[in-house]
Amino acid sequence: MMFVTVFIILIMAIAGYFSRLLTISGAAAAFVVGSLIALGLGVKGLIILGLFFCSSSLWSKIKSAKKERAEELLLKGSQRDWQQVIANGGLAALSSAMYYLTDDFFWIIGFCICLAASNSDTWASEIGSMSKGEPVDIKSFKRVARGTSGAVSLLGTFAAAAGSFLIAFGAFTFFRLQLDECLFIFILGFSGNIIDTLLGAFVQAGYQCPHCGLKTEKIIHCGQNTRLIKGYSILNNDVVNFFSVFFILLISRFVWEVY
Repeated sequence: MMFVTVFIILIMAIAGYFSRLLTISGAAAAFVVGSLIALGLGVKGLIILGLFFCSSSLWSKIKSAKKERAEELLLKGSQRDWQQVIANGGLAALSSAMYYLTDDFFWIIGFCICLAASNSDTWASEIGSMSKGEPVDIKSFKRVARGTSGAVSLLGTFAAAAGSFLIAFGAFTFFRLQLDECLFIFILGFSGNIIDTLLGAFVQAGYQCPHCGLKTEKIIHCGQNTRLIKGYSILNNDVVNFFSVFFILLISRFVWEVY
C-alpha cells in the first residue's frame, strides 16, 4: 500500500512540473515532502497537504492587472522551486515524521498548524494583491505598492483567516479532531501569518532598482543589480516564510504543553 501511495505522490509531483506549478527542483522537493507526510499521517495527511497545495496554486494562477503589477515586486513567480516547497511544507513533513517516530498526538496538531500558517500567508499574499486599495506598511503606516512584504490590507487579512480556516476545517473533517483543537489550529495558523508579516516588515530583505527606482525583492532588475535598502540579504521571502512557520510551531508546542 505504501508503495502505491509513494508512486501516486511521484505522479502528482511530475504533474505539478508539467502543469508549471512546480520547477524540477520543486517537484523533487514535493515528492520528498509528500512521502514523509504519507509515512507519518497516511492518506489523511496527504489530503490536508492537497488542500493547501491545490488552493494556494489556484489563487496563484488567478491573474488580474493589479496582481500582475504586484508580482513585479516579488522575487519569484507562481511556479514553486524547492526552496518555496520546503519553506511552506518542510516543517509539516517534519511534524509528520515526528508523529511516526513518537506517536505523540501533538504532531498531528503541529502538522495542521504548519500548513494552516502557510495557507494563511499564501492566501493573504495572492488574494490581498487583488485589493482595490493599496495596503498599509505595518512599520511606517504608509500606503505602499501591492505585493510589498510587511504590508496589510483588509481583503488580505480576511483571506489569511479564510486560508487558515480551510486547513482547520480539513483537520476537523479528516482527522476527526475536537472543535477546540480545530480552533487552536485556526488561531495559531492565522498567527503564523501575523509573524510572517512582522518579519517581512522589519527584517526581510528589500531592494531598489538603481535604474527605474522600483522597490522590489529581486536582486536583479532592469538588467542591473539592485541595492539593499532594508533588512538582511540572507532573509529573503522563502527564509522568512520558513521561520514564521518554525516560530509558530514552537509557540504551538509551548502552549500545548502548558494548557
